[in-house]
Amino acid sequence: MDEEPLVNVVRGTPTPEELAALVCVVAGLSTSTDSHSRRPEMSAWTRSARPAAGGTSWRGSALPR
Repeated sequence: MDEEPLVNVVRGTPTPEELAALVCVVAGLSTSTDSHSRRPEMSAWTRSARPAAGGTSWRGSALPR
């Protein structure tokens, strides 16, 4: 092992559980995927076939589209 470690504990003595939690947080922050990706917008044709899936209510049924 000639490489430097990615995480180095400078002060204190973390328990194995604390160190594992730290590694999970660092690994979670370093992912390149977007965890808050939005669902694709439905077309008007799809919404007409499934009106409940559009997120509208009876109040909005009288509003112009």
